[in-house]
Amino acid sequence: MFGIGLGELTVIAFVAVLVFGPDKIPELAKQAGAILRRARDFANAARDDLRDELGPEYSDLELRDLDPRAIVRRHIIEAMEDADEEAAAPRRRGLRPLGEGELPPFDVEAT
Repeated sequence: MFGIGLGELTVIAFVAVLVFGPDKIPELAKQAGAILRRARDFANAARDDLRDELGPEYSDLELRDLDPRAIVRRHIIEAMEDADEEAAAPRRRGLRPLGEGELPPFDVEAT
């Protein structure tokens, strides 16, 4: 969870009890929960509005799909899969790379 381990979480809780006092901790936790709930509702409303504006072809849109890291990761994976398919595909007969100094074949009568 956010790169916080059990030890760090314990220290944060201890400092919170010292700063705010044990009487206010439940109230602060309730307020934090309400803020997180409101933020989640806001994000869901924004996602739904975006889906409505974009139309039915984007009905399966998720906000995490708009993360640039996810987009790059998806394109890299697709490119790697395409490269694997090309490598597995049989090569056409007669096609080969040219050797060093070798001229490509041409037809004099074609022009």
